[in-house]
Amino acid sequence: DLRLARWDATLQRREGGEDEGWHLHLPVEGHEGAREEVRLPLAAGEPGDVPRELADLVIAFTRNAPLRQVAALRSERTPYELFNADGQPFAELVDDTVSVLDGEHVAARFRELEVEALTPGAALAPIVAVLEAAGAVPGSTPKAMTALGPVTQEPADVPEPQIVGPEDPAGAAVTAHIRRHTRAFLLQDVRVRRDLPDSVHQMRVAARRLRSGLKAFEPMLDVEWSDALRADLGWIAGELGVSRDTEVLQARIDMHADEVGEEFSGLIRAVVDPALSAQWRDARDHALAAMVSQRYRDFLDRLVDAARNPRLNEVADAPAQDVLPGLVDKAWKKLKKEVDLLRLDGPSDDWHEARIRAKKARYAAEAVAPVMGEHVKRFAKALSEVTEVLGEHQDAWVAQQTLKTLAAGDGIDGLSGFSLGLLHEFEFEQELFCRNDFVKIWPGVRKAHKKARLR
Repeated sequence: DLRLARWDATLQRREGGEDEGWHLHLPVEGHEGAREEVRLPLAAGEPGDVPRELADLVIAFTRNAPLRQVAALRSERTPYELFNADGQPFAELVDDTVSVLDGEHVAARFRELEVEALTPGAALAPIVAVLEAAGAVPGSTPKAMTALGPVTQEPADVPEPQIVGPEDPAGAAVTAHIRRHTRAFLLQDVRVRRDLPDSVHQMRVAARRLRSGLKAFEPMLDVEWSDALRADLGWIAGELGVSRDTEVLQARIDMHADEVGEEFSGLIRAVVDPALSAQWRDARDHALAAMVSQRYRDFLDRLVDAARNPRLNEVADAPAQDVLPGLVDKAWKKLKKEVDLLRLDGPSDDWHEARIRAKKARYAAEAVAPVMGEHVKRFAKALSEVTEVLGEHQDAWVAQQTLKTLAAGDGIDGLSGFSLGLLHEFEFEQELFCRNDFVKIWPGVRKAHKKARLR
């Protein structure tokens, strides 16, 4: 079904030329038409035998479907070096005649020209103008997709979300939400496998937004269906969680170690870095194992199906403006109830529960904001500030527990234990600062809720 191509991804094995080898081109989230390349040498796999490393990278797109060859091309390349008025080479024009093969026979043929600058700032526009005047048509479609034809331009398995208005059915908002964050989840899956910056965090955010949205939209959904999907989203978010949390914790301790003095910071890092680095490696290996499992592939199939055909009930037929505000207000009331119980000297667990409620209210508000307008967007923004402060509070608490555990470990000398204790005290102070920051911003959140008119 050409699902790779419809996601704007191509997997090729090239023989001959300077760029022979396996080439995987992947879409870049948020940059339409942009693609990144992963290469392996030709010896990594024979024709029809895709290297495991590349096959795993596209599991988010292929899921349970096998990879198979869909096109065979033969290119005859003629390069031309272009010179400026001073006789210096400034650009290269490559003329490719591409044959689409059906066995030993040529089924189709097309021509592709590519101009590349050889020097920084070389003016290519005049060359392009000459080529266009001669009948060339500008384009960025890869050869493989040209060979496969218009079907590669059809929507991906998860279509782009449609714009939904207040008078549209509420179910349209549900569908748009699931599609938006399923696309983000799948694209971040690829980035996680490549160990790209912030990818685990963004994949977990997409999972949380899907889970929270399914919970907020529950009155419009088949509950058994949505609960099963939420359970799987919670499972994979948990599998990713340890590596992400360890990464955040190590960066935090490294940053804050200097706050207790240079004479102690080195001792802190000497204890913390080896322990957390090993923990991160183990956690990443565990997460990647989960992401190639049959359970994960089956879950991806269900998630894609959910984005295409969410199980809506009759409530979803009502106008969005009549249904959505109450769903957000429900999450808000649960948050407010939790906040009313908080005390500045209360247990950390209470503040953590408030953080969980704040995240659910935030994601619910963000889910309906595209439909309900600017005041709801501002309310969601105010809630995001709450989750930032309470997230910092939780990070400070986790750091304290980790430092305490490490200080009690075998082989820790007295001075190292003392150094860890100093940082523990600093993190305790940070936790208290966060509580005071929350008290300062909470009135603004209540004001934003009032303006959102969600009742």
